[in-house]
Amino acid sequence: MIEVLVVVGPGLVADAGLLEEIAAREFAAAGVSGTLVHARDASDVLSLLSSGEGADGCAVVLPGPSAEVRSLIGRDLGAVVWVDVERADGVTTGEGATHLHGRGIGGLGWGIRHAVHRVRHPSRRIAYGPLPEQWGELYLPDADQPSVVMLVHGGYWRSIWAADIMGPLCADLAGRGLAVWNLEYRRPDLHGWDATTADVAAGLAALATALPPRADGTSALDLTRVAVVGHSAGAQLALRAVADAVGSARAAVGEAGAVGEVGGVGGVRVAMAVSLAGVLDLVEGDRRWVGTGAVGAALGGRAPEGQVAPPYADASPLLRLPLRVRQLVVQGAADDLDLVDFSRRYARAAEQAGDEVTYLEMPGDHFDVINPATPIWQATARALVEGPASRG
Repeated sequence: MIEVLVVVGPGLVADAGLLEEIAAREFAAAGVSGTLVHARDASDVLSLLSSGEGADGCAVVLPGPSAEVRSLIGRDLGAVVWVDVERADGVTTGEGATHLHGRGIGGLGWGIRHAVHRVRHPSRRIAYGPLPEQWGELYLPDADQPSVVMLVHGGYWRSIWAADIMGPLCADLAGRGLAVWNLEYRRPDLHGWDATTADVAAGLAALATALPPRADGTSALDLTRVAVVGHSAGAQLALRAVADAVGSARAAVGEAGAVGEVGGVGGVRVAMAVSLAGVLDLVEGDRRWVGTGAVGAALGGRAPEGQVAPPYADASPLLRLPLRVRQLVVQGAADDLDLVDFSRRYARAAEQAGDEVTYLEMPGDHFDVINPATPIWQATARALVEGPASRG
């Protein structure tokens, strides 16, 4: 059985009993054994981490404010999940470690889930650029030349949310025979909108070189039927990346090129784009103040009145139609009503523009669409397997 060690650093401002409750709940839900220990100082943290090493062990550390303990985050101490309950930007971890932050005391739960996931579902972390947030995790199924699903996480374009939230989908899809590329990228709250869009585009193109070719020179992945899937704000980024890729390819071959022949870039051909509870109308999203002003904060300004210009014209999926690839728009009926409105209007507009669109609305909230146990995700996963993954 997996053993989880949770270490609480000195000086952390949190109710000890509540930390115990959160940890116990997560241990039980994950079916693991776990211990929560309060460390006295940095030496104690080091000693606890050393004693917790092992193939079936993992560690989660809430470092707290101590400078001595925080200095350990950058050291190579293995696959430790460091969790700051407050926002802590710009933290660099040691090799193999992860840093989660800004999710409040509930971040402990996210940290335990991520630590267990990493033990149960190993992946390859592959950089697509030189910066700390320019990487993806590749999950490989037991299959020859599998089709690929690229996942783009959401979080209203804010840096406190990261690729770990898509971990359960990675495991589910890999179990269905699909390779999964779970993308991390620079978020605009720290790096600006252009950096974010550039990273998602680069992450998609990086699939072409993610693995070395096979002995016969062919690709180890089937890059002719890639599905690009985004959740929430990640759906906007995913659909925008597909629109940009298709537009670039069409420009390269001319407007007479067949849609199926131009849906890719850099050797990667997109066969399907999927929105999971997506923010698909950025103009109305800003005007309605969704995510407490998340759209304007990400794009660097409010949506203009009258004629829509960049960056909104380039970024809003609704304004980039037709997409010219097959689309699946998934929406939980119990989600934010503005998101339900965006998804319904987007699907209708895409169909009117000539795109092949399936609209899937089922019971569920904003996070049910990324929960492998829910009916709405099960239906989504079947569509992914029967769509790009199908060789028929």
